[in-house]
Amino acid sequence: MIRCMRAAIIAVGSELLGADRSDTNSLFLAEVLSRFGVPLVRKVIVGDVLADLESEIGRARADASLVLISGGLGPTRDDLTREAVASALGRRLQREPGIVKELRSKFASFGREMPKVNEKQADVIEGATVLANARGTAPGLRVEAGSEVLFLFPGVPDELHGLVRKYLEPWLAQNSTGQALERRVLRLACIAESELEERLAPLYGEFGAGGVSVLPSPGEVTIRLTKTGTEEERRAWLNPRAERLGELVGEFVFGTREEASLEAEVGRLLLAAGKTVVTAESCTGGGLAERLTAVAGSSGYFLGSVVTYSNRLKERLLGVPKEALETHGAVSSEVAKEMALGVQSRLGGDYGLALTGIAGPGGGTVDKPVGTVFVALARPTGSGAVDVRRLRLPGDRARIRHLTTQWALDMLRREVRSPTA
Repeated sequence: MIRCMRAAIIAVGSELLGADRSDTNSLFLAEVLSRFGVPLVRKVIVGDVLADLESEIGRARADASLVLISGGLGPTRDDLTREAVASALGRRLQREPGIVKELRSKFASFGREMPKVNEKQADVIEGATVLANARGTAPGLRVEAGSEVLFLFPGVPDELHGLVRKYLEPWLAQNSTGQALERRVLRLACIAESELEERLAPLYGEFGAGGVSVLPSPGEVTIRLTKTGTEEERRAWLNPRAERLGELVGEFVFGTREEASLEAEVGRLLLAAGKTVVTAESCTGGGLAERLTAVAGSSGYFLGSVVTYSNRLKERLLGVPKEALETHGAVSSEVAKEMALGVQSRLGGDYGLALTGIAGPGGGTVDKPVGTVFVALARPTGSGAVDVRRLRLPGDRARIRHLTTQWALDMLRREVRSPTA
């Protein structure tokens, strides 16, 4: 176990110094360090210049005992991280034939012959441990230099994440002091901030607001409980607060992980219930179907969608009565109901979910201003039962369209989780 560990992060890549690329890897690494209670004392971005890289590695080693470097492990001339670290440590680079062979096999599995330049990715710093990269061609490296440890990761986020979970996190678990940070997360859908504040009042009254973060975004709110300490201290603090939070806001919760998504939770519930869904969309133009199908395995519960932007296609493809359109208008509870029943009947899903509304910026009226949306859900009861909800959503066109899909997904989530009799 390394006492008084301090960490530095170096992100490598000239593209990260511009205005069109964000350094998300450093944010991810900082979060990992915080979970293991390791103070981060330095975080920098360095361009693809060998002398600059070597100098920054020296500064990082002077400030920290753990140095995490992302990027610069590719096959091109400007990928210089291995060379810079080797030079900073006064070590040689050695090309490993076994890694070259593995790289050729990876390219062959893609039906390609490996370019000669990729052999550079088999260069290993003398004394380093190779970190096998199952998600890409660039292996990572762990290098120990006296009391210091350097981890070299590829810059591709998915590859870096895989190596961090496989190699860095277990290393931190063995070498950190145990004074780690632990976080509990609740993801909530479609709750107003004012209502949430009222629901959280008992929690604040019983435990105080310290360690509780509320992070709103369009159609969602993330609540984080954060505690640093030993495992026993963390559990004693977190467990009662998490239990109380569940009592206060449980009906709005769709996930307990940072990466949880509403569409993924809907898919999980549908699969568990053995049910399917079909959609009919007007104002969202297929946005709801796109979110549903963004989840791997969605073919197990999503059968298809119909985008009927015009009244003529609402009649022709969904069987919406012409008189309903003429009497009530396309944006109405009556038409939304007919759309849900029509798509359910014609595409054969257990649930029929329909959306119609005015996304703006024009088209609103006094009775139906911009942001007026109707969401209809036809339930698989065999009785033609349909729930319709009228919404008044704020924001510009993009925000209204997103919020419409959010409310529709949450309406379906609640129904599948607790079916209406």
